[in-house]
Amino acid sequence: MAEEDDNDGCLDLVISELPKASGWRKDGLTLYQNCWFPSNIIPNIISFQKQFKAKDKEEDKDIIIMASFQKSGTTWLKSLLFSILNRSQDYSEHHPLLTTNPQALVPSLEFTVYNPNPQMINNIDNNLSSRAMSTHIPYASLPRSITQCCSKYPRIVYISRNPLDVIVSLWHFANAHPDRSRDWTSVGDFVDMFCSGEINFGPYWDHVLGYWKASLERPEKVLFLKYEDLKEDGVGQAKRVAEFVGVPFSREEESGGVVEQVLEMCSFGKLKDLDVNKHGQLRPNFDNKLFFRKGQVGDWVNHLTPSMADRVNEIIKEKFSGSGLSFRNMS
Repeated sequence: MAEEDDNDGCLDLVISELPKASGWRKDGLTLYQNCWFPSNIIPNIISFQKQFKAKDKEEDKDIIIMASFQKSGTTWLKSLLFSILNRSQDYSEHHPLLTTNPQALVPSLEFTVYNPNPQMINNIDNNLSSRAMSTHIPYASLPRSITQCCSKYPRIVYISRNPLDVIVSLWHFANAHPDRSRDWTSVGDFVDMFCSGEINFGPYWDHVLGYWKASLERPEKVLFLKYEDLKEDGVGQAKRVAEFVGVPFSREEESGGVVEQVLEMCSFGKLKDLDVNKHGQLRPNFDNKLFFRKGQVGDWVNHLTPSMADRVNEIIKEKFSGSGLSFRNMS
């Protein structure tokens, strides 16, 4: 949270005086706390920092924050986290995922929970998934009561993804987004934005490394996942998530195929084919289908030239040097 003696001067912040960049959205980007945020959500982020007060109390054990850089598997992990936390839900025609987009079941802190717009959902206590929420905010900009508290609560589950696939997925997402500044015909524009760091919630490397380092320093508080590992070993990764959030699968559940049921309910193909995700809307003029494209690992080879990939790889190699973090399928 931002206190009155906060060095960042949140309470006295004049947003209009902060550095700006064009980005791909109409409202552009604003540099705040060394991160390029969509300009329209800066007030929401400050409200989150000021108002969210995590405490070392029993009720905080139910708070789970799912974090990610944009287009890193956010929707998929939201559905998985929701299903793990709500395993008592019927896996037939009554499961909430069949009628509600995962983005609504695990709402965004900066876009939804702390958004003053009455059309958005603001009541955390009404969230079905045991108060699970999501964010694209980097670790360094989370409320101090989260990052500086000695407690392991609230727990954070972070999902990362190969940056080359992130670029391509974001390019497609931007071209379909109702608030895009123009039609982005060249993926090269997104490579340029990515490499400059001037992209939503960027720089990418600062975002990923912030959560990676936190997971090494506080493994009881931050769980770091990779999209590629989820694709390769869904059962193992689902069990890791369940264990971390405090609701491990029992032997009976494992032998009874519950883990596989959860993964089937959350599979990309199933979610994409649901009527709510083909025709529904998260909010006015924002279609649910925007969150579902291919979900493939390595799709970047179909869109990026070798020189584009080499450019990104060189930056990632430099930025990740000495961190112990790497991604497969980067070449």
